[in-house]
Amino acid sequence: MSQQCSLKSRLDRAIDSAIADNRLVGAVVLVARNGEIAYGRGAGFIDREAGTPMREDAIFRLASVSKPFVAAAAMRLVERGAIALDQPVSRWLPAFRPALPDGSRPEITLHQLLTHTSGLSYRFLEPDDGAYHRLDVSDGLDQPGLALDENLDRLARAPLAFAPGAAWRYSLGTDVIGAVLEAATGKRLDRVVRDEVTDPLGLADAGFSLADPARLAVPYADGPAGPVRMEGVVVAPLWEGAVRFSPNRILIGSSYPSGGAGMAGSAADVLTLLEAIRNGGGPFLRPETVAMMMDDHVGPQAETQGPGWGFGYGWAVLRDPEPTGTPQAAGTLQWGGVYGHSWFVDPVNRLSVVALTNTAFEGMAGRFVTDVRDAVYG
Repeated sequence: MSQQCSLKSRLDRAIDSAIADNRLVGAVVLVARNGEIAYGRGAGFIDREAGTPMREDAIFRLASVSKPFVAAAAMRLVERGAIALDQPVSRWLPAFRPALPDGSRPEITLHQLLTHTSGLSYRFLEPDDGAYHRLDVSDGLDQPGLALDENLDRLARAPLAFAPGAAWRYSLGTDVIGAVLEAATGKRLDRVVRDEVTDPLGLADAGFSLADPARLAVPYADGPAGPVRMEGVVVAPLWEGAVRFSPNRILIGSSYPSGGAGMAGSAADVLTLLEAIRNGGGPFLRPETVAMMMDDHVGPQAETQGPGWGFGYGWAVLRDPEPTGTPQAAGTLQWGGVYGHSWFVDPVNRLSVVALTNTAFEGMAGRFVTDVRDAVYG
C-alpha cells in the first residue's frame, strides 16, 4: 500500500506542477503495473474557457498514438497472409512510385514503411521551400476533407530523402500502410482497424471518428504566456519546422483516415492496446508477431528518442539504457503524439504508462514527459 501511495503522490506532484506552472491545460494519466491499474487520474480542464474539468474518460485527438493501432492491424493481416512485410508497396498501390533525386524509382517494402526507413518524410520535418510544402502534402493533421488518393499522389511526387533501407526518417509511411490495408481488404482503414484491433480488444472510443463528441478534449498549443486554444488552422513551431493543425478534421467525415495521425480515443483505449502488446498479443496477436514488432529493426543509425533508442513496428525501442539516463529497462517501447501525448511500455518492470494531454507540445516533448516517467519509477 505504501508503494502505491508513494506512486500516487509522486504522479500527483508531476501533474499538479505542470498545471500550476501553466504548462498544461489538462491531462489523463494511467499506469498499469503487473496488469493492474496502479494509478488513474484526470486533471485540469477538458475545456479551460468553459471551466469544464478534465474527465478520466475524455477523448483526445491521438495524432501519432494512432500508429500502434494501425501497425497492429497490419500485423494481423500479415499473420493471415493477406500481406507480407517484404512485399513492395507497388504490389498494392501501383501508382505510388516516388523517385530518388536521380530519377530512379526504387521499390519500397511494407517493412520499410513500418520502420520509417522508406525514404519518405513528414512535411513538418522538411524545409519551407522544399517539395512537401510546394506540393501541399498533408501530415494527416490538417486539410479537413482531403482524400487519401490525393494526398498519396502529392507525396509520390516528392523526391525520396534516401534509398529505401539506407537510413531512418520519421515519415508518412503509416499513412501509406493505411492505403495498402485498404487495397488488400477492400475496406476503408477505419473499418480495418475496427475489425482487426479495436473490436477484438473491446475498445469503445478508439477510431477515426468520434464515439461521443461531448467528451472530446479542446486542444491547446504552447504560447509565450501559456497554452493557447487551437482554433481554425494553427501552425505551431516544433524543432526546426512547424506542425499544421486543423482540430476540426476529426469532425469532417470526408477527411481521409490518416494511419499515422488520424485517430481519436481515450487513455484507457491506449492502455488496453499497450497491455495486450506487453502480454504477448493476447487476445488478438500471436506472441511471435508481437516479438517481431518489439524488435529494434533499425539499430544505432536511428537514435529515434536519443542515444540508445532504435525503432520497431509502431514505436521506438530502447536498445541500451546506459547512454540515455533513463530508469527504463532495455526493451522498453515508447512514443507520443503532437497533440500532447506520451506513452511507454517497460516489459521488464511490467509497466504500461499512458499520459494524454490537450497541450501541444508540452505533453509530448516537454518537461512533463520526463516528470511522469521519473515519478513512475520513483
